[in-house]
Amino acid sequence: MSTPQPPTPQAAPGAHPAASAAPYATYTSPIPVVRTHLGHALASEWTKIRSVRSTMWTLGVFVLLVIGIGLAAGAIVASSDADASGESPLSLGMFGLLLGSMCVITLGVLTTASEYGTGMIRTTMTACPSRGRVLAAKALVFFLVAFSVTLVAVTLVALAHASMLEGNGAADPTGEEWLKATVGISLYIALLGLLSLAIGSVMRHSAGAITIMIGLVLAPLVIALFMFSSSLERLQLALFEYSIPNQLGVFYSTSLSDTGPTGWDPLWIMLGVTAVAFGAAFALLEQRDV
Repeated sequence: MSTPQPPTPQAAPGAHPAASAAPYATYTSPIPVVRTHLGHALASEWTKIRSVRSTMWTLGVFVLLVIGIGLAAGAIVASSDADASGESPLSLGMFGLLLGSMCVITLGVLTTASEYGTGMIRTTMTACPSRGRVLAAKALVFFLVAFSVTLVAVTLVALAHASMLEGNGAADPTGEEWLKATVGISLYIALLGLLSLAIGSVMRHSAGAITIMIGLVLAPLVIALFMFSSSLERLQLALFEYSIPNQLGVFYSTSLSDTGPTGWDPLWIMLGVTAVAFGAAFALLEQRDV
């Protein structure tokens, strides 16, 4: 006894023959499909960082502080009767840069943490599922922006100081001093901002990450100032030597102590700390939900 076969579907009266011949025809999008890469992520992050108001405000205040305080310090020294013989005029640039670094820290945190606060991180990760690529693009774009802005600001201040203090007997800076006070300090500040970016990615909370970074910058120096016990002298000295304000001073040959980091040491220290923070940020980004 044969098994009955299901009836063959018939085309509706008046239907086009192609409709019944290929009911499951594949759809071809007119939009070309392109395999995404790091360049697309970089373009996306560049669009973000230059289009949000926080970037213009923080970098604008940073430039204002570095140049404004720097020129004010140079004008005060140039108008005073004190003999500046033997002193490098470039060292005056540290005053504005120490305060301005808070702006770079804030921008670094906001580059990552603000997207978690607004929920836009879900859109970002949907557009680019490779989380490591997103974080790498954020870091690269931010580093280039922070380095470029810092380099322009500190170079202008350094040139102004060299000109203003030329008649006060100040020593002519050497080539290495110029390099450290411009390129070196710009790399250090950009790395400090990258460290903030990594902490923002780990914390996912803007206020908390900014608080941690400000504490990291100021707390060691403040704590060391109140260590009066002789038994804490070694710890006090270590806090002085490796505090971020002192490391900034090393680039201007104005270290708070005769020991500790010298030359380009602060740059390598900050590079190592930032690498560790980014390792933790990458690991947590792959494990946690967005």
